[in-house]
Amino acid sequence: MLAIARFTTSLADARSFAQQIEGAKSALAECDGYLDGEVGQNLDDPTLWVLMTQWKNVGSYRRALSSTRVKMEAIPLLARAIDEPGAYENELIA
Repeated sequence: MLAIARFTTSLADARSFAQQIEGAKSALAECDGYLDGEVGQNLDDPTLWVLMTQWKNVGSYRRALSSTRVKMEAIPLLARAIDEPGAYENELIA
């Protein structure tokens, strides 16, 4: 399962935002079921950022969102994400 959250932030806040998004990724990475994660800044529009995490299954991701550290460090950031669907199945169905 992939969880993708996109964000917009001003160039003036980019350094601070980079620290916040890395902190959120770090908090999520400590949770059971976390497989991988990436942070990226858009090449064409540097005010756009993405946090992509990969999970064993959707249940692992949902449980991670209720952990104390995630509530403190990741949820405030995730609340600032662009309002769009962000959960994707990453296994092809045969």
